[in-house]
Amino acid sequence: MKHEDRIALFIDSDNISYRAIEGILNELSKYGVVNIRQAYGNWTKENLKNWQEKLLEFAIKPIQQFDYSKNKNATDILMTIDVMDLLHTKKIDAFAIATSDSDFTPVVMRVQQDGIKVFGFGERKTPKPFIAACSQFIFTEQLMQSQVQIMESPKKNTADLKQDRWLCNLLLNAYQQTMDEFGWSNLADMGHYISNNSSFSPLNHGYKKLSSLLRAIDLFDIYMDEDSKQMSVRDKNYTA
Repeated sequence: MKHEDRIALFIDSDNISYRAIEGILNELSKYGVVNIRQAYGNWTKENLKNWQEKLLEFAIKPIQQFDYSKNKNATDILMTIDVMDLLHTKKIDAFAIATSDSDFTPVVMRVQQDGIKVFGFGERKTPKPFIAACSQFIFTEQLMQSQVQIMESPKKNTADLKQDRWLCNLLLNAYQQTMDEFGWSNLADMGHYISNNSSFSPLNHGYKKLSSLLRAIDLFDIYMDEDSKQMSVRDKNYTA
């Protein structure tokens, strides 16, 4: 029987919209089974009442944390303690932390020191240090669910994508590090290299798959092997 990765999801309910949870769980299902689902907050507060239906619908365990003093986030502290406890007491293949708070950056870095991936989810306002610390980070705005379908931001066109120097440099560097002697790079190798070196996700640019993004950005020649169905790319400026 094929092993399915076990994922623990921790949600900072004060900093994540209840509307994003379905999209978060759908995304995590690509990588394994979310065995542990816990949401933290002071559930006596009016601003969290919309979470209650989602907690029941998606079998998420609510963790109550009262505010012991003003201007101090006791929820963050409890969530951090629980993440560290789980890291040392149970066999978990990956963690997922949903928050827009950079205070969790050291937690993510500590988990990854043990060789465990951390999937991050947060709003576009999330500080860059937390985004960069995660194995992969996805903006929750890309995952917000309507009653019918996922509400994605409009796909960026080729001109807009090419103006994103960070994205272009990321893709070109991944290509250069994985290309063969003929200048071709396998899509899977590029994707693996990118995931090991950044928190990149094509969803943040309006594309569900890396292959679709590579076609749209038009930096590479595309070759699809008919037998293996594997995609390879080569820099349009490549010279032997």
